[in-house]
Amino acid sequence: MTSTSTNKRARAPRPGVSRVRVALAAAALAGLGCATLAAVPATAAGEALTVQYRQSSTGSDQAEPWLKAVNTGSTSVSLAQVKIRYYFKADSGASYTYACSWAVKGCANITGTFGTLASPTTTADRYLEIGFTAGAGSLAPGADTGDMQLRFYRSNWQPLNQADDYSFGSAQTSYANWSKVTATVAGTQVWGTAPTGNNPTDPTGPTNPPTDPPTGGTRLFDDFDYTSYSDPSIGAHGWNVRSNSGGPGVPGASWPAENVTFAKEGTNSIMNLETSTAGTAESTKQTEVLTKATKFRNGTYAARVRFADAPKYGPDGDHLVSTFFTINDLKAPMADDYAEYDFEYLPNGGWGEPSNILYTTSWETYRPDPWEAVNQHSESRISYAGWHDLVLTIDDTAIVYYIDGVEFGRHDSRYLPERPMSINFNQWLIDLAGQTSTTPRAYDQKVDWVLHVKDQVLTPAQVTAAVAAYRAAGTAFEDTVPAS
Repeated sequence: MTSTSTNKRARAPRPGVSRVRVALAAAALAGLGCATLAAVPATAAGEALTVQYRQSSTGSDQAEPWLKAVNTGSTSVSLAQVKIRYYFKADSGASYTYACSWAVKGCANITGTFGTLASPTTTADRYLEIGFTAGAGSLAPGADTGDMQLRFYRSNWQPLNQADDYSFGSAQTSYANWSKVTATVAGTQVWGTAPTGNNPTDPTGPTNPPTDPPTGGTRLFDDFDYTSYSDPSIGAHGWNVRSNSGGPGVPGASWPAENVTFAKEGTNSIMNLETSTAGTAESTKQTEVLTKATKFRNGTYAARVRFADAPKYGPDGDHLVSTFFTINDLKAPMADDYAEYDFEYLPNGGWGEPSNILYTTSWETYRPDPWEAVNQHSESRISYAGWHDLVLTIDDTAIVYYIDGVEFGRHDSRYLPERPMSINFNQWLIDLAGQTSTTPRAYDQKVDWVLHVKDQVLTPAQVTAAVAAYRAAGTAFEDTVPAS
């Protein structure tokens, strides 16, 4: 199948909801009281951090936890090492979307991802984890982050209930230390009390995971060692280089197979997907490579992909989407056996985002008209230009996304697949509004290898070991995954 069903994105915040409250922010910054939580050990001598909280909304449209991190220690703290968790009770069947309305450190330097608690309580089974990019810098002793005006809402904009949320304080209308949020520095808890049985430093997997891949298990591995898009081995190995018209992307764009090329970079063979345009639908050429078979379901999916922030020639700015994902077909609007799991990088923004952002999204279903979506996603508003190891694992309990060996998002069991899927790479333009020039330009997405191991959850280290073993043995392709 072709992934025409991926033409279904609506991630922009609801119009009129985002509120930049500069006056309130200035007032909140005027007074700040600090106290340490001495009972929790710091990561190193002199390091201590507290978190202050105020609620900005008691309504039912969205939760608005506004936060500040305060360095109460004697040494500087790198914010890139800090994680803050706000705990809440999910509404039945709900998925959530995170947004940052305004922040002194800049919303682009603050990340928000949702996680599921290992030990649910009556007031918490989920958390919003706030992190920081390197661009957020460090906090000197006595300094704070300033306002972080954060919010989250149900992805379908149905009402939410905050009254039963562990971290919510209905009377907390001004900033003060708040022990019902937790903070860690470099993986060590330094502030707050988590819901019972949910220490934020508890490992989610083995403390020292093995690097050797599990033995047995059927799998697909491809090193993409081909001569061209017309190499007979591509079809023989189960791949389809798309050439038919349709979505996603710019209506009227074409999908020329010849824009998928193969070349050597050092000792590795690389697949390249080129997307180009001169500012019109007729000149827009998008690319996609996907498996012919829809036979992949639970297990581990992994690929090494190179994203680019700038075109290889011509003016920059197009609303580009570079992807690695697995998907099946939507048989009817809101069909509950639909499934899709995405890595999507937007180097120039789009879908209401002003600049680069990476999404991982787990889809339960959707309706194209009128638009309604049931999904859960994680996001990071930083540059991902360069090579990255992307790993997705699906078992009977959760969907977990990793980037370069670090967990990026963990999504609920309600989004698990009911039917097998295909494996896909594509690169396309959301629209022609990002760059209106008629000067030709082109963007590249490169893929080094892809791996799927059926019904086994591998750690990122085990994925790396499996790929190294294939290459050491000189094996460029294997597919032992049975037809579904």
